[in-house]
Amino acid sequence: MSDEPQPQQPSQGGGGPTEPPAAAEEKQTKPPAAPGEAKTPPPARSSGAGKAPSGTSGAGEAPSGAAEAGRTPPVVPGARRPSSATAGGETKTPPRAVTGTGNASAAATAGAARTPSSPTAGAGKTPPAAVTWGAKTAPGAAGGDAHTQRLTPVRAGTPKPATPADGTTKAAPAGAAAAAVAAVAAVGGQDTQTRQLAAIRAPKPAAPTTATGSGAGAGSEPPTAGPDPEGGGKKMKRPKRTGWRRIIPTWRMVLGTFVLGTLLLIGLFFLGYSMVKIPAANAFATKQSNVYLYADGSQLARDGEVNRENVTLAQVSKDAQHAVLAAEDRDFYTESAVDPKAMLRAAWNTATGKGTQSGSTITQQYVKNYYLAQEQTVTRKVKEVFVAIKLDRSESKDQILEGYLNTSYFGRNAYGIQAAAQAYYGKDAADLDPARAAYLAALVNAPSEYDVIAHPENKAAAVARWNYVLDGMVKKGWLSASARAGMKFPMPKEQTVSTGMSGQRGYIVNAVNDYLIKNKIVDSDSLEAGGYRITTTLEKDKQNAFVKAVDDKLISQLDKKNNKVDTYVRAGGASVDPKTGKLVAMYGGIDYVKQYTNGATRGDFQVGSTFKPFVFASAVDNGSTTQSGQTITPNTYYDGTNSRPVQGWSGGAYAPENEDEKSYGQITVRKATDLSVNSVYAQMAVDVGPSKVKQTAIGLGLPADTPDLQPYPSIALGTATASVVDMAEAYATLANHGRHGTYTMVDKITKDGTEEIKLPESKTTQAVSRQAADTTTSILQSVVDNGTATAAQAAGRPAAGKTGTAEEDNAAWFAGYTPDLATVVSVMGQDPVTAKHKSLYGALGLARINGGGAPTEIWAQYTKAALKGTAPFAFDLDLQAGAETEAPATRSPATPGTGGQDNGGTTGDQSNGGTTDGGQDNGGTTGGDQTNGGSTDGATTNGSTTSGTTDGGTTTSGTSTGTTTSGTDSGTSTGTTTDGTSTGTTTSGTDSGTSTGTTAGDNGGFGFG
Repeated sequence: MSDEPQPQQPSQGGGGPTEPPAAAEEKQTKPPAAPGEAKTPPPARSSGAGKAPSGTSGAGEAPSGAAEAGRTPPVVPGARRPSSATAGGETKTPPRAVTGTGNASAAATAGAARTPSSPTAGAGKTPPAAVTWGAKTAPGAAGGDAHTQRLTPVRAGTPKPATPADGTTKAAPAGAAAAAVAAVAAVGGQDTQTRQLAAIRAPKPAAPTTATGSGAGAGSEPPTAGPDPEGGGKKMKRPKRTGWRRIIPTWRMVLGTFVLGTLLLIGLFFLGYSMVKIPAANAFATKQSNVYLYADGSQLARDGEVNRENVTLAQVSKDAQHAVLAAEDRDFYTESAVDPKAMLRAAWNTATGKGTQSGSTITQQYVKNYYLAQEQTVTRKVKEVFVAIKLDRSESKDQILEGYLNTSYFGRNAYGIQAAAQAYYGKDAADLDPARAAYLAALVNAPSEYDVIAHPENKAAAVARWNYVLDGMVKKGWLSASARAGMKFPMPKEQTVSTGMSGQRGYIVNAVNDYLIKNKIVDSDSLEAGGYRITTTLEKDKQNAFVKAVDDKLISQLDKKNNKVDTYVRAGGASVDPKTGKLVAMYGGIDYVKQYTNGATRGDFQVGSTFKPFVFASAVDNGSTTQSGQTITPNTYYDGTNSRPVQGWSGGAYAPENEDEKSYGQITVRKATDLSVNSVYAQMAVDVGPSKVKQTAIGLGLPADTPDLQPYPSIALGTATASVVDMAEAYATLANHGRHGTYTMVDKITKDGTEEIKLPESKTTQAVSRQAADTTTSILQSVVDNGTATAAQAAGRPAAGKTGTAEEDNAAWFAGYTPDLATVVSVMGQDPVTAKHKSLYGALGLARINGGGAPTEIWAQYTKAALKGTAPFAFDLDLQAGAETEAPATRSPATPGTGGQDNGGTTGDQSNGGTTDGGQDNGGTTGGDQTNGGSTDGATTNGSTTSGTTDGGTTTSGTSTGTTTSGTDSGTSTGTTTDGTSTGTTTSGTDSGTSTGTTAGDNGGFGFG
């Protein structure tokens, strides 16, 4: 073992010298220094070499950060060696804050901060934490000197950094402090006063060396990563992120953002919760009315009366309570006031086009109805959420449900379930059974649309919603499956409302409101809030004239007490100015408080033959031809045989009957329009193309979604169920030479008396060519002059129009116009109890009511009164080429033709008396050049025999003024010669195996019933 002293380890932190722990004992025994006495200067630093002794103090291992071996530090004059401490008979030297050389490692690192002194310290001063005592005994210490021994500081290769002016030093690492405390304990636990020692900065640690025997290197540890060898205790820097890694947040950033965001949301929630207070309830006494005015500014009606009767929850049947819960919020009693999942789901469904949904719980809906306004804003929704949460904490679920049932709107101006039960079923809320309760619950979702009396066309949707409610009751266990299975939809009664809406006022108000909502001028919630002043296009004198005409020609003639059919009678009417598109008059029914359904706007009755002009207008507009290639004009001949199958249609057989099953033979389009011949117009629809006919009707004014407006041959017969107002709009387009302007009911609307609401701009389009519209007008004039609408002549003005009768005579129509007014009237049959359509056979004491009866008479009286004081003028028409002249109404069927209905001839196989290739003849066919005795203007011609007929071609004869002409053929079989008389003698045509045909004749072989 070397006798050389262990070199002191340089202090890595740099700092002032510190005193050895052993000096504390000396200081305790020495008296204090006299004033002015010089202090011992700090020991000078020097470099030395040498091996540390093998003896250890406590730790037993050499420091790992020792300086190079073989250096002996010089002795600094004036320095004292600390007294050695003996532990277990072995002399040990307390560890020092210097770094030696050799194999010993430093017990602690640099730092000049002082460490707390031992409780026994005499002076109370703490040695710097950076001081580390060596682990080996210096030479000469073996003698057991009780006094401090001199230590020789070793100067490192780098200079000691300057001590800051304030006297502070860097704190030593925790390991150094621990080593210092251990050293103090080794020398007897004595605390020391601060003595300045030369702290040296350690050089870069050398690689560990291995010693043998009992040398200084025995038991040494390999060097560990420590502070920056240049001092300062800096940690190694983390390598910088490069490339795409720079744009990816670290997990610390993600976690921090999440935590921060969560805390922010929680803070905002509590802030909102503390700021929002439950407001006072809305007072319906302050609710404004909407005022409706005639075009001249006089008041028409005022709404805003609140129909409500509050009841307690105990006064509402359990079935009604459960039905509302099943419809609106099935988990109401178990869920919180707000359902975030439902709100998110509703927002998603709305955004993805699955229908607008609120996602609100019953509590939220009650808050909106009772405390807040109806505006659709984010602020209102946020406030609704906080108020609902607070309300849920202050009121019971039963209280909230009771308030909700009393504030919900059910349609028919009924607020609350009690008012709704009376309005729809004439019952109290306590008496509602599951079926009726389910219907009322369904109404909450869409009060106007699901009223099957006001909107019978929406019955399917209402029934579907009703089924949804009942199924929900079964699912929640509120209704048994067996009871559910036997339920039938409960039709509500017609509503009786306050006299403020009596007469025509209620019909008009509802029609105006529907118009505003449909055209997105004002929404329904805003209308319910009130405050609007609405000037309509209705003219008071015309409105009164319409009501009087219906009363005079229809209502006054009903005998409801003695004739049950008269109780079915309903009426609807609408009048439009063709030039402006304004609705100037409307008739909805006898009285809004007696008949709730508006006859002018309902769309559930077939329009019948009033649709036929649209077929002809489409034919002219599209330049259509018959099956034989003849251009369709008013003078084109068609086969009017009853139940004649249409030709050229691949969608299946279709053979419509004519009215009263009459056959008309070859007849012009003009005459077929006069007499409303179904077989002619069904074939014409095929010739034009049913799809083109449909598009023409839509262009003229019928809504594209009109029920049963389908592209089939039957479209010509008026199977579509358009409303009276829609038909008036379409006929006004014809009157306006094919220019279509969407009808309007509102001239001006203001909110709160000052703010004017913008109305849609009026747009005019050319729906069909002027020639198509005007030529259609010309044949409709013939209907008034010579056809089924001669009663319209009583208007005393040039007029055009068309009658119509729905299937089973449950509706009769007349649609007509003058150059300055288009009006449509419909008389309909409906059971007042069941709301089913009823036939009008026997009404008014007549065998039947058709379009030429009461509807046309009403039209004539109204039109005459409405236009009173204005000069009549004729139509200004631009007709289709060839339409200026009028061909004979009927024609002999013998003129040759191929495949079509024009000119009466057909070739090929016969059916029903000679139909081939889309054409049909009246009683016979010719297989070659055959002429037929036909009559024109009463002249008699002789039918000449032709040769070359095949399959027993039949020749026919026609008579005029009783003169008979006959014709024979030389075919393989002899055709039957038939006569036609003015009384409609039946004729037959025969050939080999063909069927027979029947015709009716008048004025040369054709007759009309």
